[in-house]
Amino acid sequence: MHISNNGFNKLSAWIRDEITFPGPVARGKRGMVAKRVQEWLCLHHHQVAVDADFGGVTEDAVKDFQQAQGIKVTGSVDKATHAVMVAPMIAVLSMPVTAGMTLSQTALAFSKVHLAQHPLEVGGANAGPWVRLYMEGNEGRPWAWCAGFTSFCMHQAAQTLGKSVPIRGSFSCDTLAAQAKKAGRFLAERDAKANGIPAGSLFLVRRTSTDWTHVGFVSAAQAGSFQTIEGNTNDDGDREGYEVCARRRGYGKKDFILL
Repeated sequence: MHISNNGFNKLSAWIRDEITFPGPVARGKRGMVAKRVQEWLCLHHHQVAVDADFGGVTEDAVKDFQQAQGIKVTGSVDKATHAVMVAPMIAVLSMPVTAGMTLSQTALAFSKVHLAQHPLEVGGANAGPWVRLYMEGNEGRPWAWCAGFTSFCMHQAAQTLGKSVPIRGSFSCDTLAAQAKKAGRFLAERDAKANGIPAGSLFLVRRTSTDWTHVGFVSAAQAGSFQTIEGNTNDDGDREGYEVCARRRGYGKKDFILL
C-alpha cells in the first residue's frame, strides 16, 4: 500500500521503515537509524556527513535542528523530533480527492504533492530516503529512480480511487514502454502532437526504437512543447539528476504513455 488514508500499519514495509519512529536515537548510535537521522538533517539544510555514525557533529546538528524547529533542545532524536524530520515524507502519502478525477489526473495531482516537498538525493548518487521510497527500499548508483517515481505516484492514484493500475509499473523505462504497448496505451512521437497529450500522461525519452532512458509526467501540453514533473532529474533535464522538479520539454525523441 502506497497511501496512508487507512493508517500507517497498512503501508508497505519499506515505507513504514522510513517514517516509523525507531525509538530514541542519540550519540553512539550506528547503522541505519543513525544514517536516517543524518539524511533528514541534510534534507532540512543542517548538513553533516552521512556515515551512519551518530557522533558529536551529528548531535550538534540535531540541536541546531531542534532549536530551528522550536523543539526542546537535547541533541537526541525523540519522537517529537523524528515526527518533524519525516513530516515531508508523511505529507506525500495522502491527498484529498476531488470528485470526478480520473486516474491520470489523480496521479498527476500526487506528483504535484511530491514536487511541493522537493524530494532530493542525499548521501550519494541515487541514495537517501526519497530514493528508497520510490525504489521499494533500494538505493545506490544502479538504482536510477525516474521510473520508480512515476510508478509510485501511479499506484498512489489507483489505490486512492480504488481502481486497478493501467500498467503494472516498473523501475525500468523500457519495461514501462513494453507494458504500455501491450495495454494499447503507447503513443509514438509521430502521433503525439496530432492526437494531443492529456495531462497526467507519461513521457518517455527515446534513445533508440527499443531503448528509453527517462520518464516523467506531462503536466500540460501545447503544440510546440509540454510541461513536466519528473524525478531523478535537474534543471538541465539530465536523466541522472538528483531531484523531483518541473521542466518544459520539446517533442523530439519523446514517446508517451496514456494512463
